[in-house]
Amino acid sequence: MFHCLFSWVCIKALLFCMCILPFALTFTLTMAQAKDIKSESILSGQVLFQKKCAVCHGNEGAGGVGVPLNLNDFLSTTSDYYLYQTIKMGRPGRIMPDFAVLSEEQIQSIIHYIRSWKPEIKAPVYSRERIAGDVSKGQAVYESICINCHREKAMGGKGTGVTFSRPRDAELIAPAAGNPAFLAAASDQMIKKIIMTGRESTPMLPAKSMGLKEVDVDNVVSYLRSLENNTVNNPSNESKSDEAVLMFESSYSVEETIENIKQAALGYNFRYIREQTLNQGFVDKAEESNAEYLIYFCNFTFLNQALSIDPRIGMFLPFRATIVKKGDTVLVMTVNPDYLCSMFNNDELKQSCEFMSEKYEAMLEESTL
Repeated sequence: MFHCLFSWVCIKALLFCMCILPFALTFTLTMAQAKDIKSESILSGQVLFQKKCAVCHGNEGAGGVGVPLNLNDFLSTTSDYYLYQTIKMGRPGRIMPDFAVLSEEQIQSIIHYIRSWKPEIKAPVYSRERIAGDVSKGQAVYESICINCHREKAMGGKGTGVTFSRPRDAELIAPAAGNPAFLAAASDQMIKKIIMTGRESTPMLPAKSMGLKEVDVDNVVSYLRSLENNTVNNPSNESKSDEAVLMFESSYSVEETIENIKQAALGYNFRYIREQTLNQGFVDKAEESNAEYLIYFCNFTFLNQALSIDPRIGMFLPFRATIVKKGDTVLVMTVNPDYLCSMFNNDELKQSCEFMSEKYEAMLEESTL
């Protein structure tokens, strides 16, 4: 009897193992495979981030031209939906371009990489339910507190980045919370959470520290949501000229043209820096061409103002003119800032670039007539 009972227990145990173990092994393998897939996605995201994002946000999200992404408060209050939409749409009229060319899988891999910086922080999920606050009261609160950093109609702080060598109003430039792309990506609940908790290591304090009650925050969120239909001038592909280079034919010799440019530049408050042959440093001194020159000028006041808007403007500042003799013709040329600026997605910078192009064109025209 005991022998039969023991055999029956063994048979049941064997049957149990035959049924459960394959499932357990499959589950274990599935988990391992999922982990491998996630690791591969993080690695792919790292490559894409270095290629597309690091130039502005830093290699590991510490910030630079763009805002820092690796702050605890940022990662703990920012949803993956927000990150996805932000990467996809960018910020029209601001510095961040859209990356609509990236596939959904590529964007998700970038998000996985960003999350890998702080794996202990779980990405929040918010409902898309709108907050029913008082817009007028929210505007009053915004204009008494928030406007100091985020500017009128939440257009965002001037300039870019975290820290540079020039004077700044704040260590961190406030984002454009009234930008239509921001409001399309951020739910009311997420915006409320950000205002309630603040941003550690930034000038933005928690709502309570600013004397705000929850109802005040709800009202501010409703005011920001009312800005959703703001008109933003996206400067992409908008240029008064479709020429990347401003070029003029001079009526004078190379030497006379150089002197004319010096006089014209001084008349427009540009300081002469230096001149050199175009191939200087590439050949021996005796082999330098006297038919090709570079000449440098700078308006340092304007340079500082422009850099405070967008440091990328250093790509074509200070002013550089190239003088080249081809046969009997002397050509004078320089980059067209207005044309180049159309690729930077910065509406405020656009005004400075138009100003530069006008000055450059006037100087070259005056020196070649």
